[in-house]
Amino acid sequence: MESNNDLLPLLADINERFRRVRELGSGTYGRVLLAFDRDLQQRCALKILPKSTTKYRDFQREYNYSLLLSPHRSIISTYEDRCYQTTDAFVIVQEYAPLGDLFESIPPQRGLPEKAVKTIMKQVASALEFMHDKGLVHRDVKPENVMIFDADFHKVKLIDFGMTRKCGSYVRRLIGSIPYSPPEVCNALNNDILVSTTMDVWAFGVLLFCCLTGNFPWEHAQESDVYYNEYLNWHRRHQVQRRCKLPSQWYRFTGRLMRLFKKMLDPEQANRCEITEIGRYYDDRWIHDSNYRRRSSNEDEGVEEDFSSSGSGVENNTVTTSSTSNTDFEELTQMMRNSLTTFDNLPSLDSQQTLSSQHFT
Repeated sequence: MESNNDLLPLLADINERFRRVRELGSGTYGRVLLAFDRDLQQRCALKILPKSTTKYRDFQREYNYSLLLSPHRSIISTYEDRCYQTTDAFVIVQEYAPLGDLFESIPPQRGLPEKAVKTIMKQVASALEFMHDKGLVHRDVKPENVMIFDADFHKVKLIDFGMTRKCGSYVRRLIGSIPYSPPEVCNALNNDILVSTTMDVWAFGVLLFCCLTGNFPWEHAQESDVYYNEYLNWHRRHQVQRRCKLPSQWYRFTGRLMRLFKKMLDPEQANRCEITEIGRYYDDRWIHDSNYRRRSSNEDEGVEEDFSSSGSGVENNTVTTSSTSNTDFEELTQMMRNSLTTFDNLPSLDSQQTLSSQHFT
């Protein structure tokens, strides 16, 4: 199979075709460069995957998935017939996002305005729905993998399909975990995790929380994590009683949004909703306004109510986190970026690439 490398055009000197402008990101996967295509006279992003750490079939799978998904308006464009190899690397050519990734746009400890978050979520949800309809699971939904094209977030695109796998396939368990990993991955005891679209739904729910608050809801979706354990206890109690105390970092959310979170972040994989469920909630208010006063009993009232409120919510979210706030967004993400968290695949199946918490374009 490795002989298939010969099918790729060889660039003896990549600098003859592309003029390097600057590096956009790097990680265990390789690096991404902003470059100028001399032949086509346009800027582009070069994703460079070293042959020393990337098998040809892994490169080919990522390129094929990227190309297959390119027609969607909220998925990064990968240019057909513009993948290459050098003597020591594989190269994928993609469109360049001038405003960087979503992570860089989220104010730590504060989050983005509700209206902006809804604009972003509509596009990311549409991209994931497109993938799921094709039987594919992204498996690495996070702010670093959403690229921004305009200041008002009217054009954002999902990127990085290096970990994308077919729904129903099996992968090895994660070595280590990140806040976006669902509990069935964090708690896996064996190496045959079934890939499901519900993995993306969970990560999408965590992404929504991050965008609205500038924080992660927890570090790991395991009972040993104090913040996840608080949420888990709330979720379990809410199954049997309508009103129960919310964890402190969830106070700012309306009952209607908590209903959505309850469906997306259901610890039981089989009970999670589809990604399309969020479409029922865009017309609701998600964040309490600045005049909202939490009930003294700390009760969550209204999660089970099926109502819609007019308006798109508060434009400027100035609510600050409580003294029991979860881990700082910037600090934890830097920890993730510095780690060498990796995925391995079952020997009998497709091999996995290293998970990088850096973004690709």
